[in-house]
Amino acid sequence: MSLNALSTATAGLAATQAAINVVSQNVANAGTAGYVKRTLSTVATGTNNSGVATGAITRSFDAAALKQLRLETSGAAYTSTKAGIASQLDALFGAPGSAAALDGTLNTFTQSLQELSANPTSAAARTTVLSNASALASQINGAANAVQNLRTGVEAQLGTDTRSASTLLSSVASLNAKIQNTTDAASLADLQDQRDQVINTLSGYMDVQTVDQRDGTVSVLTRSGVTLVDRGSAAVLTFDGHGSLNPNSTYSSDPTQRTVGTITATLPGGGQIDLGAPGAIRSGSLAAGIELRDQILPQAQRQLDDLAGGLASALTDKAVTGTVTGSSATIDLTGIKAGNSVTIPVTAADGSVRNVTLIASNAATAAVDPSQTDDASGLAQTFNISGGPATYANAISTALAALSSRATAAGIKNAPNLTATGTGATVTIGPAAAGTDKVSGASAGITQPTSPSDLTTGYPQLALFTDVSAAPPPTPRLFTGSFDSGSQLTGFAQRISVNPALSGDTTALTASSATDKSASGGRAQAIFTALTSAQQTFSSSSGIGGVSAPYRASVVGFAQDVIASQGAAASNAAALDDTQQTALSTAQSRFSAGAGVNIDQEMSNLIALQTAYGANARVLTAARDMLNQLLQI
Repeated sequence: MSLNALSTATAGLAATQAAINVVSQNVANAGTAGYVKRTLSTVATGTNNSGVATGAITRSFDAAALKQLRLETSGAAYTSTKAGIASQLDALFGAPGSAAALDGTLNTFTQSLQELSANPTSAAARTTVLSNASALASQINGAANAVQNLRTGVEAQLGTDTRSASTLLSSVASLNAKIQNTTDAASLADLQDQRDQVINTLSGYMDVQTVDQRDGTVSVLTRSGVTLVDRGSAAVLTFDGHGSLNPNSTYSSDPTQRTVGTITATLPGGGQIDLGAPGAIRSGSLAAGIELRDQILPQAQRQLDDLAGGLASALTDKAVTGTVTGSSATIDLTGIKAGNSVTIPVTAADGSVRNVTLIASNAATAAVDPSQTDDASGLAQTFNISGGPATYANAISTALAALSSRATAAGIKNAPNLTATGTGATVTIGPAAAGTDKVSGASAGITQPTSPSDLTTGYPQLALFTDVSAAPPPTPRLFTGSFDSGSQLTGFAQRISVNPALSGDTTALTASSATDKSASGGRAQAIFTALTSAQQTFSSSSGIGGVSAPYRASVVGFAQDVIASQGAAASNAAALDDTQQTALSTAQSRFSAGAGVNIDQEMSNLIALQTAYGANARVLTAARDMLNQLLQI
């Protein structure tokens, strides 16, 4: 027998024993979370490949399946986070048509107005109207406060998730360093398992992708391209939470203007990246939290603010429509107050139409965020009415010139070029000299009462709902939508309250006219009609009826649409989450099929290895017997 055969058999025994050890390790860890099946490769050695040696121990998995698993993990965390908050919002607004829902409380209020109009001399009916109005205001207050509590909770969760994600990034960098310095194949595979598990967990917080390096380490990046881990170095994530949030708390890329927390990634070189910026993180619980805090919940707040504003202004404002002559429109602004707005549809030379909104103010003209007006897609500017009616035309001209300059500087196509003329409260708005724009109308809502205590001026308008400041003592003021001290609409849902002046004089609900306090059902019926039939314009910023144009509905109709939209949003979020959870389960199954340990397969491998071990052992036994015979000669 050739000595080569002995060498081959000895090498075969060693290789087979090593393979048996790998199989044993696989079987022992079949139920261990994150364990990836190992395989041992063999290498032919010796003359004419007559020998064998053990190769590397490798982890057996589908790289594409792992990538998909991380993608679906991130997506599932995103949809689950959003679905949870959407469900809470839906419960907050109530089931459409139920007595406890916002529209149910509003219907109860309007029904009491009908009863009062039929029985105007009843003190009990007047008291019931005020009681139902107060219940409606309180429910709107509570819903708005709950929305801000949800935002505050999301803000706190963002801080917790950021800290967890930062710890995971540090763990990936630490494991990278260990992997670089490990030569033992079994230990290396264990470290790689741990690193994959950490990255899988990290993908639940944000959308990440990895790049394998030649030294065995991986780089971790967000899908927007921000490198968070590079070999043994990791970015540090921090979150500067702002505690309790309010309706004015908003994100801004300018740190001096930002009033909510943001995620800052401090890179090893000292540079910083704002991961709270739109699009920086695209999936995972962090992306969902940012979207909920900065978009979805503020939109819910806007819906409540618009509902509150609609309730108040429907009962106090008089609709004024201008007359169109040629390319100009003339409108009477008598009695206009700071916050009342004038809407001017402008047709450009190419036929495109854009609304220009002018908001009365007691200060110098200033730009206004269109999203805070009835038309988020238009242009908005304040005009100064502090000089009285004789100055209205000049003030509007000044505002229109500033608006045109601002729009042109912003690169807005067909920036309107208008001017105004007039000597009193009646103002004509039209194209400026040599201008080609055409004004196709003008409309305004002018608040009739002069103060909350004015219960007769402008009959049948009545300040039933007022804006009550939180600072003691509570001071009611008319809701006009003023921008003089910030947007009055923002957060109004938390401040709306029944006018305290009515509590001391309920007869104002049934006054026959501005000068006659005798009971009549006319005012109660007018209030009922204003809420249930009269059409109001609600901004597209509320998300009701689309996001590109204003939406017209009665106050009652708007309330019903708000509740229906929240129910639909919750249903859609739940359905999307169910779909995403199914996708995650499929991805987990696919990955496990390639990376998991199949006991039956391992037992089959073990039998084959035992057979090979026995064959090599018989060669050595035969060689031993032969040598013994030779020694005995």
